[in-house]
Amino acid sequence: MIFPKEIWIIVIVSLLLCSMGFKRFVWFMSVGYGVSAAGIGLTLLIMSLIKGNVSLVYLLMCITFIVYGVRLGGFLFIRELKNEKYRAKAAEAGSEVNVPIFVSIIMWIYCGFFYVFQSSGPVYRLLNNLNNETSLFLIIGTVISIMGVSIEALADKQKSDAKKINSDMPAMDGLYKLCRCPNYFGEMMFWTGAFISGIGAYQGAQWIIAIIGYAEIMIIMISGGKRVETRHIKHYGDKPEYNKWANTTPLLFPFIPMYHMTSPEKIAKEEAAKKEKAAKKKNAQ
Repeated sequence: MIFPKEIWIIVIVSLLLCSMGFKRFVWFMSVGYGVSAAGIGLTLLIMSLIKGNVSLVYLLMCITFIVYGVRLGGFLFIRELKNEKYRAKAAEAGSEVNVPIFVSIIMWIYCGFFYVFQSSGPVYRLLNNLNNETSLFLIIGTVISIMGVSIEALADKQKSDAKKINSDMPAMDGLYKLCRCPNYFGEMMFWTGAFISGIGAYQGAQWIIAIIGYAEIMIIMISGGKRVETRHIKHYGDKPEYNKWANTTPLLFPFIPMYHMTSPEKIAKEEAAKKEKAAKKKNAQ
């Protein structure tokens, strides 16, 4: 069954926790994202303990979800509270603009379900009563997820430390010597592990839900890498040390020579097109 009855408990938890987006729209996709992941992990942990006869590796995967979500949600929340430059950038990007309530409701429902889809591996392993098995895929997935959480946490710390030393340049040392977005790479590793952990547990159309959730978070992360590069080019594109780093350090995946997803020329064309569109709209009024 693609939606077993118990899955609605997890969906409700996800919806409740990401509902903080009604306070600030961007929280649907930031703080609410992390808190929902933690809530899903905690719910799976409690449900598995109630069922009994659960494997230690499955419990470890649930705990990894909780750690991932609490750390990420807390990091994002504290950053918004303490980082004035981040708040200024967010306001400039329009994150503080009032959003119509019907748009917020649609985003809330979408995020609530999407976060459960992303978590399909451990979710379906529990709901299909396979949480008591210690399969090879569960072990591999759990190890990859733990590595992903560790890489993301370390990358965020190194970035914060680098910004304290020189706020006018991006972080370029530590994990940032391996790729320019190691925090995104760590997050992709975490969700890859979650997906792999469910192999052997997915049944029939449940594969569709799992693949949709996994594919979408990968697309989001890759497009996020492009946005980071665009922002970096705008802020640091005139600095030789940045260009040397950007031209020799992969964007998202260590040791894979994919260096750029955009360029100054493309960005200039996009900006010109936006200005032209805005001018036409203004004249039409």
